[in-house]
Amino acid sequence: MQKAMKIAIVDDEQDMRQSISQWLALSGYDTETFPSAEDALKSLGPDYPGIVISDIRMPGMDGMQFLRKLMGSDSALPVIMITGHGDVPMAVEAMRIGAFDFLEKPFDPDRMNQLAKKAANARRLVMDNRQLRRELSDGGQLMKKLIGTSPAMERLREDILDLGQADGHVLIDGETGTGKTLVAHALHAVGARAGKKFVLVSCAAMDSDALAKRLFGPMNPEDSQLPAVEEARGGTLVLEDVEALSDTLQGKLLNMINEQGTPGETRIVAISNMQEADRTCEDALRSDLFYRLAALRITVPPLRQRGEDVLTLFTTFTEQFSEEYGCDAPKVAAQEAAQLLQAPWPGNVRQLINVAERAVLQSRRGSGTIASLLMTEHDDMQSVVTTEGKPLKEYVEAFERMLIDNTMRRHKGSISSVMDELCLPRRTLNEKMAKYGLQRSDYIN
Repeated sequence: MQKAMKIAIVDDEQDMRQSISQWLALSGYDTETFPSAEDALKSLGPDYPGIVISDIRMPGMDGMQFLRKLMGSDSALPVIMITGHGDVPMAVEAMRIGAFDFLEKPFDPDRMNQLAKKAANARRLVMDNRQLRRELSDGGQLMKKLIGTSPAMERLREDILDLGQADGHVLIDGETGTGKTLVAHALHAVGARAGKKFVLVSCAAMDSDALAKRLFGPMNPEDSQLPAVEEARGGTLVLEDVEALSDTLQGKLLNMINEQGTPGETRIVAISNMQEADRTCEDALRSDLFYRLAALRITVPPLRQRGEDVLTLFTTFTEQFSEEYGCDAPKVAAQEAAQLLQAPWPGNVRQLINVAERAVLQSRRGSGTIASLLMTEHDDMQSVVTTEGKPLKEYVEAFERMLIDNTMRRHKGSISSVMDELCLPRRTLNEKMAKYGLQRSDYIN
């Protein structure tokens, strides 16, 4: 259930404060009232989770001074000004300073409700975007989302940390569903631009004219959004499906890069999703642009090259979905673990997520197996589901690690409970946890 939006009502007249508060409270808002601007400023910080309705004419600090203070603290805070009959010129000036809108006395309560709803929606969008930006700027949290202990993932994390500190443009390639956009976010979050703009444009999602306008402008007068190259100035501009750029747009992008001189102003991260065996991103782009964009390069590994990470990821996703659907996560048998490890996963992590969700849903119904899901996913599964190609010992160890990991998660790090369930003496459990790099502290909430 969405939390009620807060509305701060600032007016020196008690009757006016109370009537506005009562009316808006009936409409589902969480109202608070202040008799003066000075009192309100003590509670209205830059991340105030709501909107403000304020009279213009007040003793002490008037509404215009109050508005300037609020805009100086948080320019995206919606402030609706209440004006008297002769205050329209003042209201126009308030709009110029940054007021969201104004109401002229005597005002229609329905009009006030409409404005409050519009302002609340705008504020909710700003707050959601700020929260997302905080999450995406947390390099540590993003790196944790790059799950896995395989050598391929260790190298990927090292590459992100190294290239994140560098200043050149970056080309990210790899198969579909491997998490290339997440890698782009992580590159931005661990580098010097972490606190600056991160702008992502999908080059394949628009026709050439719309893409040209989104990237370089001019935007329509009614558009509040800047062209992407302006919006990302000083930060990171991510171009998904960069190979979809037309020849004309490739030329414009190259000119922008050349005029910029160095990546110090705006860093471009290009993401390529080309899957054709006989054609690469280098073939799709003009060579001078390709070599500028590929100054630094990251190739995200496919899931089939990540070994036991498959089981770790599957466990993580099934636990997330089981929590979402309010049921227990399905248990994985040894044969099913081997099948998960041997599946070709052409859709990579994205495909594994889909299988994990379906496994949880069928487990909730009490029917179906993971093996049946894999058969549905892969037509060639009959030939894939064997223990050939890898020593049996590797599959046994992978299953053993997954089993201990799952049991530790379920019992929240209780060693005695894990020993009882798995029928293992403490010394053996300790040895196996050390062997597989599992630490009790990781499971204690």
